[in-house]
Amino acid sequence: MRTRASIIVAAALLALTACSSGGEDGGSASDSGPAGAEPTVAVPKAHEGDDLEAAAAVYTSAYFAADTDTAYGMLSARCREEIGADAYAAVVEKAKADHGPDHPATDVRAEVSGKLGRVSYKVQGLPEFDQRSQPWALEDGGWKYDAC
Repeated sequence: MRTRASIIVAAALLALTACSSGGEDGGSASDSGPAGAEPTVAVPKAHEGDDLEAAAAVYTSAYFAADTDTAYGMLSARCREEIGADAYAAVVEKAKADHGPDHPATDVRAEVSGKLGRVSYKVQGLPEFDQRSQPWALEDGGWKYDAC
């Protein structure tokens, strides 16, 4: 039992060490905060927009599937002030009725600058909905659609 616990602790320490490595050259991330603070991990430049790309793909799928809860929940606070949940539900229901539910985002590319991002992507089967430099905002730890 003691050996198993030691192995688990060693594996956890190894995982934490691997997670704290930063940069592409294998250097370690710096932790400039006080003891007990979460380490600062640098995201490689090539992957800065990964979360934003995923958010845009989820939003696009939810929009055409008329998944109002998901899509409306991904609107920025500014956009939710401009359109209420019921009006937005009517918009996504119409999109689903007019075009069908299966139109994922493809060729998604994101550019991130701090808490703002721009996403370009194609909507499969609906080129009239393709987007170029669509604005997104980082709010409450998640990317929110901000093109209202």
